[in-house]
Amino acid sequence: MATPTTSAPSCSVPNDVQRMGLPLIHGEHVNRTFAAKEPIVAISDLSFGIREGGITAIIGESGSGKSTLLKLIYGLLGPDSGEIRYRGWRIPGPKEKLIPGHDAMRMVSQGFDDLNTYANVWDNVASQLSNTDIEGKFRDTEATLGRMRIDHLAKQRIADLSGGEKQRVGLARALVNKPEVLLMDEPFNQVDASFRETLQLDIRSIVEETRLTVVLVSHDPSEVLSMADELIVLKSGRLMATGQPPQLYHQPPNAYTARLLAKSNVLEADEVQSLGIDVATAVAIHPEWLSITENEQGSFTVQDIQFKGFYQLVTVQRGAITLNVIVDAAVVVGDGTRVDVNINHFHPL
Repeated sequence: MATPTTSAPSCSVPNDVQRMGLPLIHGEHVNRTFAAKEPIVAISDLSFGIREGGITAIIGESGSGKSTLLKLIYGLLGPDSGEIRYRGWRIPGPKEKLIPGHDAMRMVSQGFDDLNTYANVWDNVASQLSNTDIEGKFRDTEATLGRMRIDHLAKQRIADLSGGEKQRVGLARALVNKPEVLLMDEPFNQVDASFRETLQLDIRSIVEETRLTVVLVSHDPSEVLSMADELIVLKSGRLMATGQPPQLYHQPPNAYTARLLAKSNVLEADEVQSLGIDVATAVAIHPEWLSITENEQGSFTVQDIQFKGFYQLVTVQRGAITLNVIVDAAVVVGDGTRVDVNINHFHPL
């Protein structure tokens, strides 16, 4: 049987898709360009897969196409060429639906434009449910507020909430309809650091309990490394890497991924050879893979010291080679100190 080429209800799964074991969401050779004085290529020949029941993070520098890809997945934008499918069915674009957006998905943006600022929390969430079953509407709203830990805010106006509380309301509005896929664009941008970890843990718990599929966009590796099951790394709309966070962190396939995820020191082969390592390729050396030893005859000089709490980020230099090294906060290091650099581990690129 041929794979269908038109959209269909999300509950319908073509037999050949089940048999082939395709990802829940998969894109093939997707391209998207925005018209301007000089056309802007947002997504270029991108193929990817997102598995069901986990958290996939799309990460990249500003302008890498992360948010564009999220909108393409949801159906707010249509690709210029290529296609994105959900459960084997092509996702319809905005020209094919009166109200754009896939019925099985919900999106939470980094702003709060969809919230009714002067209504209370309860009404903002309950408004997403039909009035055909008032008892069920009350029950589902109450359960969702409890799950997002905002039941105590039920009667407060959105205007009176903090950024983190508004983000939880936005998530509750998205989750109350029990979507199969939750899309989040920079979800922790306006959440205080003290509440960020708790919110991440709550989202992780919901995924584990309900098998919800989450796709989030982020530019911050500290968010996605601890939270995501899979990463999609983008640069200028192109796929640079995909895989599990530990794999991509410890074995980055290219310099871009190494720098993005680990702020790695990337050295060319001749530079590494000058440090006494016999390699024929460029290498990535994460700051924690280095150590320094004070030595008056050392070949490196300390150029900068940044206090980070329980560690220091120390920049050392020798000629054209500059390295960032993580040093224990208890170690006393001074600007201008001569040091030896010890390379404890590296990864060829």
